[in-house]
Amino acid sequence: MTQNGLFAEAALKYKEGLSAPEKVRVYEKIRPGIWVYNGLFDLIDSWKEESARRKVFKFKLRIAAGENHVDPGDILEGPGEDDRLIPSWVKLEVWKRDRGRCAKCAMTSGLHFDHVIPYSKGGSSKDPKNIQILCGRHNLSKRDNIE
Repeated sequence: MTQNGLFAEAALKYKEGLSAPEKVRVYEKIRPGIWVYNGLFDLIDSWKEESARRKVFKFKLRIAAGENHVDPGDILEGPGEDDRLIPSWVKLEVWKRDRGRCAKCAMTSGLHFDHVIPYSKGGSSKDPKNIQILCGRHNLSKRDNIE
């Protein structure tokens, strides 16, 4: 069975009440060779659709409990459903502005997108001016402080 088939089978087991939802790590490609971790999600549904005369799998995900400080009942279906997640267009703009480097030390590996004013303190995820790139060390040391 293909990986998509295995995902569809796991979603069906969840829908039928036979198992807990499968946990799925979601990554987003923002540029060739550059992927951003978007969090851990529950796989809750799947279906097939026709696209260009072939059948493709579609999947519905829900943010896993405890991830990104979002109520696990919230289902991401479109823009505005989760204000904490940083939209792709913001990530691309910040990546270009910061030239793919930590804003503190210019490191180019182990990078994270960080809220300048933390989301927990009212900072926006939809304003590139409030998002910066930090290496893991600087992101961990900053935590939810405003610098």
